[in-house]
Amino acid sequence: MHAPLAERLRPTRLDELWGQQHLTGQGSILRTAIEKGQVPSMILWGPPGVGKTTIANIIAHSLQVPFYTLSAISSGVKEVREVIEKARTEDKAILFIDEIHRFNKGQQDALLGAVEKGIITLIGATTENPSFEVNSALLSRCQVYVLKSLDYDDLVGLVNEALSKDVALKTKALVVDEYEALIRLSGGDARKLLNLLELVVNHLPEGQLHITDELVTSVAQKRIALYDKKGEQHYDIISAFIKSMRGSDPNAAVYWMARMIEGGEEVTFIARRMLIFASEDIGNANPNALLLANATFEAVSKIGYPESRIILSQCAVYLATSVKSNASYMAIEKALSLVRKQGDLPVPLPIRNAPTGMMKQMDYGKGYQYDHNHDQSFSGQEFLPDEISGTTLYDPGKNVREEEIRQFLKKRWGEKYRY
Repeated sequence: MHAPLAERLRPTRLDELWGQQHLTGQGSILRTAIEKGQVPSMILWGPPGVGKTTIANIIAHSLQVPFYTLSAISSGVKEVREVIEKARTEDKAILFIDEIHRFNKGQQDALLGAVEKGIITLIGATTENPSFEVNSALLSRCQVYVLKSLDYDDLVGLVNEALSKDVALKTKALVVDEYEALIRLSGGDARKLLNLLELVVNHLPEGQLHITDELVTSVAQKRIALYDKKGEQHYDIISAFIKSMRGSDPNAAVYWMARMIEGGEEVTFIARRMLIFASEDIGNANPNALLLANATFEAVSKIGYPESRIILSQCAVYLATSVKSNASYMAIEKALSLVRKQGDLPVPLPIRNAPTGMMKQMDYGKGYQYDHNHDQSFSGQEFLPDEISGTTLYDPGKNVREEEIRQFLKKRWGEKYRY
């Protein structure tokens, strides 16, 4: 049985690693330390699937030293102490702890003495900011190396390398016509990318050699099993209920609600759908709708039938007769579409959080303008990444409340956003 493609292709030398040239390229600080055999204890901080575990393995392979691996999810102080005791009899043993941010203070403290005395060289991997998740005593004994997300060219190169070098794939003579779906669905995670590629290859129709976005999307499509209380009619009736409220018809809304109640529908299911509706279809045109829907959900969760039917009816009538706007719903849908298209754009340095000295040295927060120090508490500074500056996502609805919002935004951002 083959190991997963991501594991089969895991690099064993720095020259085989995609991305992270700032750490592993010729003359870089980490590469120099490895070549000299003087690797310090370190924390590797970066998104999932960018090479943290791989770098730890490469270090152990390059130095030819004992290598121990623990996962902070399933290991504790007992396992840490067992590794330390073994390492006392060995030379320059490396302890790799994946997801070290999941270790609590006591578990992290168990590492301090061994790290300080050089009994072990600690390599911790984390997706979380170590300034917050690793205690200061341990952090002061480690170098922090920041790994970056792999760029588009790196991910394309990784796909092509897999198809040309992997023993199980290179004989198939496959061709990738389009890369967008592979890269988008994997979210820049190299491990997910390779596993998705292998999944697609395993589902190729007989005789097909070309990999397209349509094929990738089809194979990767999520199939969510829906709860079905009374068959297809269950979904038809909830659809009718929602559309009646959206269409401002309280009579139809309470009728379809009555059908659900008589059918034995769970009280919280109906309340939950109204809670969603209050934001999706009313939003800031009437912010009180969300408050009432939330109060309804809380109330019926405590009371139940038959009394809950009255509370549900009151809320449904209120929502149906409220002014409507889907502007907030459309804003988040546009934003999600933009994120999927553009990927994980970096947060501009001026608006990054900088509570620690390490982060300030990296220019986090440099140039931030505190809005309350400006006229009308408005500085007009940039908050979006440069690549999407000026993109209008929220377009206020055509109603009294949101027209006030539109005028407010136009006065503030009239030259930048289209209001």
